Amino acid sequence: MIATVINAAAVFLGSILGLVFKNRIKTRYTDAVTKGVALFVIVIGLMNAMKTENILCVVICVIAGIVAGEMLKIENGLEYFGETVKKKLFRGREAGRFTEGFMGATLLFCVGAMTITGSMDAGIRGDYTILLSKSAMDGVMALTLAATMGVGVVFSGFSVLICQGLLTVLAVWAGPVLPGPAVTEMGAVGGLIIAGIGFNMLGITTGNKKLNIGNMLPALFLPILYIPCEIFIRGL
Repeated sequence: MIATVINAAAVFLGSILGLVFKNRIKTRYTDAVTKGVALFVIVIGLMNAMKTENILCVVICVIAGIVAGEMLKIENGLEYFGETVKKKLFRGREAGRFTEGFMGATLLFCVGAMTITGSMDAGIRGDYTILLSKSAMDGVMALTLAATMGVGVVFSGFSVLICQGLLTVLAVWAGPVLPGPAVTEMGAVGGLIIAGIGFNMLGITTGNKKLNIGNMLPALFLPILYIPCEIFIRGL
């Protein structure tokens, strides 16, 4: 839970700084810092991916997961959810301004691959690297958002605390049930997804399109099925 607390604190701090130094922070500085964080995110992702002990498992799970995600259109679903929330809640100028900052930041900080993979890593393996990296990224984003969208962004820190906290607790409960090799390969698959987030942050695209990170999420859970099946087949 300590990494989640740090993440929420980074959002609070970044938001407050954004409010205090509103209109004094040049975009080029936040852009430069964001790109630096993106490079760090890529390195962290690749480091986790290289911890694999079964590269075939990673390849098959990533491919199968992407196909499943594309069929389910998870990325589109996440975008639709965000747009629906905005349309329903952004009513009234004054209240809408607060809601816009709060909900917009909450969706940005809580709905995504890094939240899921980071919380799972923290709960199952006790590895806080991804969430600490996310904390740095969220802090910078919170600063920028608060400067433009107001005080509502500050309160999104509570959303981070609750959302990531619950996910981490669930991962702690699930950890003892999962086979060790499955946990290792989930971390490796998650690492590739995290690296993809870094590439998107840098604007590195494929065919003029960003990677559909949301559609890669099913791959994260497939080692839970792959490893037992592999063990069974080898035992025949």
